[in-house]
Amino acid sequence: MGVVPSQGIAAMLADGRIAADTPPVPGQIQPASLDLRLGTRAYRLRASFLPGSRTVAERVGSFSMHEIDLTAGAVLEKGCVYLVPLIESLALPQDMAATANAKSSTGRLDLFTRLITDRGTEFDRIEPGYTGPLYAEISPRSFSVLVRPGMRLNQIRFSTGSCRLDDDALRQLDAEEKLVDGPAHINGGLAFSVDLLPRAKGVVGYRAKPHTGLIDLDRIGYYDPAEFWEPVTSSDTRIILDPGAFYILVSREAVHVPPDYAAEMAPYLAMVGEFRVHYAGFFDPGFGHGLAGGTGSRGVLEVRCHEAPFALEHGQVVGRLVYERMAERPELIYGAGMGSNYQGQGLKLSKHFREA
Repeated sequence: MGVVPSQGIAAMLADGRIAADTPPVPGQIQPASLDLRLGTRAYRLRASFLPGSRTVAERVGSFSMHEIDLTAGAVLEKGCVYLVPLIESLALPQDMAATANAKSSTGRLDLFTRLITDRGTEFDRIEPGYTGPLYAEISPRSFSVLVRPGMRLNQIRFSTGSCRLDDDALRQLDAEEKLVDGPAHINGGLAFSVDLLPRAKGVVGYRAKPHTGLIDLDRIGYYDPAEFWEPVTSSDTRIILDPGAFYILVSREAVHVPPDYAAEMAPYLAMVGEFRVHYAGFFDPGFGHGLAGGTGSRGVLEVRCHEAPFALEHGQVVGRLVYERMAERPELIYGAGMGSNYQGQGLKLSKHFREA
């Protein structure tokens, strides 16, 4: 029992539990997840929806405004909602469930992406035994983006049985592996806090500019950060979040995930403040781990403030990491020869932007 590793995902692709209209591409299989690919068309929706007792195909006509051909590339506009049928589909066994999440670069662009299944009653959660197509709901929040078929904006993780570590097991794992570079605060997962100590020129993070150009998601290391982001500075280790604004911040703790485990940022909790601290929540086996070339990696926080301005202080707890057992050690480890973009990271924008 546990999270299915890379070699198990490859076996699922080979035996049809994961089906695809086109063969998998290099890099699509991750240590503990599979990247999902956009199909050739999208639907501009007037509202987000869950299908409930019906299929997505049966419901989409009630919400679709028009269909878009993605074949030659198409722009998904900021502030709009789209539905894209994915290339992959599933035929899961009765003892296997799945969870989806946005990829790291997707979240850092404030590109709100969620998985929908037929007869689904939750986003990003796939019931055991699900058989059917997969869809991505995409809502660009800060930047309009250019997308094409085959692009990978979200990923899916498969598991059997109960694999999440409770707090006692997590404390034991921390005693053996030292999961953070300081004291481990464990309560419903491993707590992490925000780092607001000023760096060069007092910078503690970045805030998305409200009126920017288009981002082509195929262009890596291409865009000037100054055209899309403004630096957030602080002289007193505190910032005030503006309602509706999107920020890139970083955790104070450098964390790591041992190769026999996977981790995920826990869902948003209103009791820590009126803001959300992540859109991309999967941490792969080997993230920040010494065997994979890491020395502990910070967690990048994708922060959106909600109803009222909120004062965020250095060291304030803003979220939790939950750890899960792998069914077996993956043949692929994050950062170990994979060209992983965020191993050993600190405060870092998405891979689409040039580094200073």
